[in-house]
Amino acid sequence: MNLVRLNPAKARVAMAGLALSMALPAIEGGWAQTASPSLGVQSPAQQPVESQQQIELPPTPVERENPGLINEIGKLFEKSKSALPQLKSPGETFNDLSNLARPSTMVTGRAVCAVAANGAPDCKSGADRLCQSKGFKEGKGIDIDTSEKCSPLVYLPGHKRSPNDCRTENFVTRAVCQ
Repeated sequence: MNLVRLNPAKARVAMAGLALSMALPAIEGGWAQTASPSLGVQSPAQQPVESQQQIELPPTPVERENPGLINEIGKLFEKSKSALPQLKSPGETFNDLSNLARPSTMVTGRAVCAVAANGAPDCKSGADRLCQSKGFKEGKGIDIDTSEKCSPLVYLPGHKRSPNDCRTENFVTRAVCQ
């Protein structure tokens, strides 16, 4: 048995030729057209029958839901749009702020904040008292001062401090009044 050894370069050329010869019939089938016997524009009656037939396109793929992470995040954003309040335009926001600030005056002073039922300071009442002392109807606190008020016994040497010896007091020191 005789084995023929081919040069590697010749083997590559042979393989490329074989691949090209297999691909050409497929390409030629896709490019098949009827040749026009003359140059120029043809009337619709002279056009070949194949070109007058309607070409049917493959159906468009139906969009299906992608269950991936990005799709789920997109759904979350779509749902959150309905849960959030509508944003006001800059003009509406400016008008609202103007209406709030128009008849307002800032006052300073010192009014104690009452203690609410839950133990937190109620500085709205303190701001109202501060504004009423200056001739206004009501107000909103801007600055609050906090101090600790203790029994004089706390300052005696050797006295052990108990929880009831001192209490925290809050004061409104500046308010916007209307």
